[in-house]
Amino acid sequence: MKKKIILPAIMIIAAAALLFTACNKKTSYPTPVKATLYDSLGGTAMVSDPAHPGTMIEKGRLGIRNVVDSTIFVIAADSRINGHFTVLLSEVTAGNLSGFTELSDNLTTFVAVATGAKSYTYTGLSMTDAHNPATNPRMHNKATSADFDAFVSDLVTGANKNKLPANLINSVGKLVETLRSQVVQM
Repeated sequence: MKKKIILPAIMIIAAAALLFTACNKKTSYPTPVKATLYDSLGGTAMVSDPAHPGTMIEKGRLGIRNVVDSTIFVIAADSRINGHFTVLLSEVTAGNLSGFTELSDNLTTFVAVATGAKSYTYTGLSMTDAHNPATNPRMHNKATSADFDAFVSDLVTGANKNKLPANLINSVGKLVETLRSQVVQM
């Protein structure tokens, strides 16, 4: 009788040990890659650059550049804050777009990197230096909190001109708000 009980007991213990060991093994699954805000703005897919025929550009960068350029034009017409950009506005009025092109490229790269782009490196001035006339002679005077609020409003207008969805505008807005203390210096 003991043989009949011992053999099934050993089989049950062996099966349980195998089952326990198999369930206890750590299985490594690939970690899902979390989409960045840059991915949501278009990501790294290459598309034709309408401003430079025959050139390809990341879709995310193109979308950001479109919003940046639209926002620059909105700011240029905004009497609340366009006085900060008298150098740029006088250049553009005279037909010199080099300052506009440089500002657009710097801001586009800054936003692309801040939203998670891996293909670019921002090498421009820090936000504090960029908004301080003592370190950036292209800036007419220091920004106030009201100026920053006007900028955010103009940014939303520029984003809406490019039909950016509200959830992405909110995400970019949260990112921009983190810069308030660096931009506002009065």
